[in-house]
Amino acid sequence: MSDFTHLDKDGNVRMVDITRKLPTLRIASAAGKIIMNNKTIDKISNGSIPKGDIFSTAKIAGIQAAKKTSEIIPMCHQLNLSHIDIEFDIGKDYIEIYSEVKTTQSTGVEMEALTAVSISALTIYDMCKAVDKNMIIKGIGLVEKKGGKSGHAVKYRPAVGIITMSDGVHAGKRDDISGNILELGLKNSGCNIKKRLILPDGSDKLKTILRNWIEEGIGLIITTGGTGLGPRDLTVPIVEDILESRLPGMEQAIHAYGRGNVKTATLSRLCAGKVNNSIIVCLPGSPSAVNDGLDVLLPTIFHSFHMMKGERH
Repeated sequence: MSDFTHLDKDGNVRMVDITRKLPTLRIASAAGKIIMNNKTIDKISNGSIPKGDIFSTAKIAGIQAAKKTSEIIPMCHQLNLSHIDIEFDIGKDYIEIYSEVKTTQSTGVEMEALTAVSISALTIYDMCKAVDKNMIIKGIGLVEKKGGKSGHAVKYRPAVGIITMSDGVHAGKRDDISGNILELGLKNSGCNIKKRLILPDGSDKLKTILRNWIEEGIGLIITTGGTGLGPRDLTVPIVEDILESRLPGMEQAIHAYGRGNVKTATLSRLCAGKVNNSIIVCLPGSPSAVNDGLDVLLPTIFHSFHMMKGERH
């Protein structure tokens, strides 16, 4: 039961919370078929169906249906759709229906694409039922989905190292909640956590440890803590000193997403960059900021390792 996102832990239906999901370009296409007598196909082709223009009416119906998907399927989210297109392919005894739907919001448009095909097919059925009593609608399904977490899906997963920078955690006065969030999130994304360490704020060991981990082949190193404005918040200047190049787009994306959730995120200093074949990302120490960082980084960051190998963007 827990595998179904529309069910809570008690098995009750719920609407999935997409508040933390990033808005991205998302595309879905679907297809279906309506089987009919070849004489009906002939009537459609020569425009002699009594109810008029089949394809224009079915296309308008499908577009309208896609826009109203959330009104007829209870747990679908309301979405602003940026594009809907429906095409038809006439066979000897069938009409194939194709839809493509796009949005730039926080969840996919599979249901909108499927609804567009379904209602287009039903509209054709309604307009032709006077001349054909044996039509069959079949094979409605998703053809392709792009965007969201699957937008840059790659199999490669780097070895990961996690460093928590905190006087309190290092002294045993606080639990390493943020480190635990990072480990769980990265493991759930298929990563192997090779190294995990807790250091006091501003530790002079940080630079040496980072260099050693990079030499050992740790591809992704994420630190949490030491990014604020206090006198011992020194993680960012230490890491900056060893970076070959910054990744400003990554920094900006994390900052922008964090600001959308917590206004004080503007006061954190972020850092992301490349050293040899490794990437280092410095996140704030709060659990909410770490969750924000993972929302932005996963799984897109894995694509960067293919880019560093000279593969296509």
